[in-house]
Amino acid sequence: MLDVRRMQVLRAVVASGSVTAAAGHLGYTPSAVSQQIAALEKEAGIALLERFGRGVRPTAAGRLLTEHAAVIGRQVAEAETALADLRAGRTGQISVRYFATAGADLVAPALAQFRAEHPGVRVDLRIADGPPDADTDLTLLVRPRGAPESPGEGLRLVPLVDDPYRAVLPRGHRLAARRGAVDLADLAAEPWVGSERPGPCLDAVLDACAAAGFTPDIAVECEEYATAQGFVAAGLGISLVPLMGLGGRHPHVVVRKVRGPEPVRSIHAVVRESSLALPAVRDLLTALQEVRTGGVTPSVPSR
Repeated sequence: MLDVRRMQVLRAVVASGSVTAAAGHLGYTPSAVSQQIAALEKEAGIALLERFGRGVRPTAAGRLLTEHAAVIGRQVAEAETALADLRAGRTGQISVRYFATAGADLVAPALAQFRAEHPGVRVDLRIADGPPDADTDLTLLVRPRGAPESPGEGLRLVPLVDDPYRAVLPRGHRLAARRGAVDLADLAAEPWVGSERPGPCLDAVLDACAAAGFTPDIAVECEEYATAQGFVAAGLGISLVPLMGLGGRHPHVVVRKVRGPEPVRSIHAVVRESSLALPAVRDLLTALQEVRTGGVTPSVPSR
């Protein structure tokens, strides 16, 4: 295989017209340049230079390799520039996966901030449930409390925000007139509209109910927050919905805080360790954390 660095030495000799001049330009000794050319000729299996007057000139094979060396030199320079842009966060692509209810209140403002700072970086943003795949740089997910801190080899877990659940009641419910928080135990005898599919979000609700001394009676199963509100509005039961899931409020329900205990789902970012070497990934993670600390998640009126 031809040595690319020796090809660049050949290019310098051809451009300079002599080994001595090329050595001066490269900062080598003439002997070192001659050794590099000799080694390259051995790799090529053919003479690359011939004497011409007091200097040298390329053979046909030498001209061929010199032309390719020029192309390689330009490509290496372009690669170095592209790599510098990537390291600085000016270009590149990062992949992000998120779940639907984190979109409006968490992902959208963070991504807007990120794009203002990194207009040349493309973000491949898609909805996905479940653990991160091997090709994703950053994944948002809900982690149950007490889960192992390590999400897997080569991954880093970063807590972002705790999303508390709210009680969703029909407008005429006996607890709807209460202005303060509702005790979770007061909902024990109610029929429930289940708003969560099996997983860490549902576990947060069931664990809180267990702490309050009961298991909810799920009268209607539903895995979509807006639909759950519709069932509640029709008087088919009460429901618990996370604050981020209450962006679209049904006009015939009342929302109240819950206590004793308050169910909470914990939202985390799972980031590939190797991706953290990219400034763009680090800055997007910072933007998500700033959204969290900035408190952009809208409060829900208690009417």
